[in-house]
Amino acid sequence: MTQASYQNVIHTWKRISLVEEQVELPNGQQIVHTTIAHPGAAVILPIADNGDIVMINQYRPSLKKWLLELPAGTLENDEPIEQCACRELEEETGYSAATIQPLGQVTPLAGFCDEIQYLFVAKQLSKTARYQCDDDEVIEVIHLPLVQVEQMIINGEITDAKSIACLSKAKLCGYI
Repeated sequence: MTQASYQNVIHTWKRISLVEEQVELPNGQQIVHTTIAHPGAAVILPIADNGDIVMINQYRPSLKKWLLELPAGTLENDEPIEQCACRELEEETGYSAATIQPLGQVTPLAGFCDEIQYLFVAKQLSKTARYQCDDDEVIEVIHLPLVQVEQMIINGEITDAKSIACLSKAKLCGYI
């Protein structure tokens, strides 16, 4: 798409905005499109020394239910992506990682959101004293063997797309 001729921010919440803008499509057609403007996020696959996957069970108010997922979080201001991954890992799980490997990125909601999720594998985990969640986060940390995580995906017990994408990419790249 080319440059927007006008832009209207309809609503802002935290670091996310709902933006309506007129855009020109590659075929020359002018449309009004509404986008959720998102600064991006880091998704982290923490692997314990014994091979277990460190996941979080998080209550999601939008769905009004708990989701089993990998730790993840939104970039803050001009924060480097890897720094965001390390911060979110520690905040949500209470672990830091001696090694963190980037896995690339996914675009989860391209039809109406510009968010890019950056994927990471975290290894050589160490427990930290810090375990600080945001006010709207209710989180339980859970360690699961990879085979159980995979079976839970097959059974539909794990439905979180970013987690499934990160696990799949890590497996395809030989990290797990």
